Amino acid sequence: MSTLILTIDTATPAVSAGVVRRSGAEVTVLAERVTVDARAHAEQLTPNVLAALHDAGVEVDALDAVVVGCGPGPFTGLRVGMASAAAYGHALGIPVRGVCSLDAIGVDASSAPDLLVVTDARRREVYWARYRSGVRTDGPAVSAPADVPAGAGAVAGSPEHAALFDLPRLPPVYPSPGGLVRAVDDWDAEPEPLVPLYLRRPDAKPPTARR
Repeated sequence: MSTLILTIDTATPAVSAGVVRRSGAEVTVLAERVTVDARAHAEQLTPNVLAALHDAGVEVDALDAVVVGCGPGPFTGLRVGMASAAAYGHALGIPVRGVCSLDAIGVDASSAPDLLVVTDARRREVYWARYRSGVRTDGPAVSAPADVPAGAGAVAGSPEHAALFDLPRLPPVYPSPGGLVRAVDDWDAEPEPLVPLYLRRPDAKPPTARR
């Protein structure tokens, strides 16, 4: 039995939406729309979702599930993607599954026996995780590039930040629709609540009460 899945990821500068058909272990990407703009998550996500559905020839009420990247990523970007995914799931009465966005990149480069995936964490830091044949073995974490544990055989993810490591670079740059679907551990399990992976406190702090 095949299922139609809407994928959303806003954990990186890529505002990504896709439509994927899953049949057992077979994953087929029917459509993908991506806008690379770190400041346009809110403006671009809905148009990208609607365009992906149109490109795939799929009506929104035909969807069976939603998969969303839960980071690590900046607060605003993650909030846009995860809130939208939850809204689609609630409106359509379908399950929403959250995955680590780095896992979606790692599974797309599963041919690498020991892979480092990095994305932009700003503040001269990177979000990172390590993978062995597509399975996460360390992370996700955030640190300065110099503090990322050594020993990986290749690196994937943000080109600008991957270039900071003296490792062969593999093609996956952003979480893909197929990678997001393949990153789901157990499709038979009950979906867990969506939990954003911020990995650090937000910059904005509530004002302290006057004594």
